[in-house]
Amino acid sequence: MPLLLRCSPAASPPLLPRRRSGSLLSAAPPGRRPLLPAAAGRVVLGCGLVTLDYLATVDAYPRPDDKIRSGELQVSGGGNAGNALTGAARLGLNTRLISKVANDEIGGTVLSELKEAGIDISHVIISDGGNTTFVYVIIDKQTKTRTCIITSGYPPMIPSDLRMSSLSAALQDVSLLYLDGYSDEMALAVAKQADQMKIPILVDAEPERTREELGALLSLASYIVCNGKFPEKWTSIPSIPSALLEILLQYPRACFAVVTLGENGCMMLERGKDGENYETEPVDIENVAESLRLKVDKDDILPTCVSSKFMRLTARGSGNIFARLLIGTAESIPASELVDTTGCGDAFIGAVLHGLSTEMPPEKMLPFACQVAGIKCRAIGARSGLPWQSDPRLTKYLC
Repeated sequence: MPLLLRCSPAASPPLLPRRRSGSLLSAAPPGRRPLLPAAAGRVVLGCGLVTLDYLATVDAYPRPDDKIRSGELQVSGGGNAGNALTGAARLGLNTRLISKVANDEIGGTVLSELKEAGIDISHVIISDGGNTTFVYVIIDKQTKTRTCIITSGYPPMIPSDLRMSSLSAALQDVSLLYLDGYSDEMALAVAKQADQMKIPILVDAEPERTREELGALLSLASYIVCNGKFPEKWTSIPSIPSALLEILLQYPRACFAVVTLGENGCMMLERGKDGENYETEPVDIENVAESLRLKVDKDDILPTCVSSKFMRLTARGSGNIFARLLIGTAESIPASELVDTTGCGDAFIGAVLHGLSTEMPPEKMLPFACQVAGIKCRAIGARSGLPWQSDPRLTKYLC
């Protein structure tokens, strides 16, 4: 039931024993609410990266040739696709995954955690040899930042890993496809098949991806989510509002593009529906953005959203489209509660997957996604802090 659109090999490290805080697998879920009616029949398929993360906190990032001691240590599943689908599953969605691991100890641990999260892993490819992707994550307690050192899995995931019959089975009953941009050849093969089946596609556009890797995926995207570095890198336009406009001009199939901005929240440009009134004078999107920023209540602790009306928007040196601009604010988190930003973007995307699947309006979806990301920040790792749908902090969004 598709959604209605709004418009080099290395040896793996050993698994580490528990030390201080943290655990190998996610905590068991608290009591769950029944699935929301709009989500009950929805299946979200994700295709992309899963990893095992070795996370260590340090008082300050080491200088060259330093030896320092870690604080807390945690071993946990990671990877964009794995994280976002875990977040979506905790929020009540039916989730399914296409990815690849090796038949090693790390791969087994990764799959066990995904299965425990309620994700359908029957379409995950397991190679006989090689290694599963793993990541060392250094969390700086002083600056509240993290540094990731990734060792890619081998052999990589390629289209021939999945027969057409298996791909068709993976896409059966899927209402939304999520692609994190990793394994670009496989992602494109899945996207093309989903497009033929008229399944909407959400693409996580990471700035590390090249045009050769990402361009074809974006041309098929129904929804685009990116971080604050991507718009300028992709368009060479330093201003985010103007860059978002250029992205929607480049990819006319996209209903919206959202950029996440960390403690500054997020910004969305949503395309107007076909048949709406286009007979308006173009308005400079930078002026609209500035007027929205003035409307933001800086005293609000919890996430909020302000929106323009639909209008013809333009930017200097660009064309114009009929769209509206939305600004979502982030939760104001006390410094004493802010622990780790690892996986915040994935948490945001997991919430967006839920919002789209439940037909949540953007004015509600953006604060919801910012709230989910804010809750995640209060624990180490990409998944341990992800909220369940029974979390009282989410009640007003999920009622």
